[in-house]
Amino acid sequence: LPPRPILAGPRSPLHLRLRETFSGAASSPSPRRDAAAAEQLVVYLRAQRTYATLLDRYNPGMNMDDEERTRLTARRVGMEMPKTFKQGSQD
Repeated sequence: LPPRPILAGPRSPLHLRLRETFSGAASSPSPRRDAAAAEQLVVYLRAQRTYATLLDRYNPGMNMDDEERTRLTARRVGMEMPKTFKQGSQD
């Protein structure tokens, strides 16, 4: 999936911590504990991806400006917004 605008920002402390954990040379004394932590991480990351997908699906206007959101809402109920005059335009 391409990066989403809400996820494309600066890395969160959690993201930095996870990178640090996996890139660090020191590992825990128990490989079983490492495997369990990795499984939990996979479950968490899948849940985050599902969350982001559902957020986009059920909040389509989240990344729109107010004018575009209003125009699409009007179209949804069968109306068209009138053209607005913009300063400096010839139309």
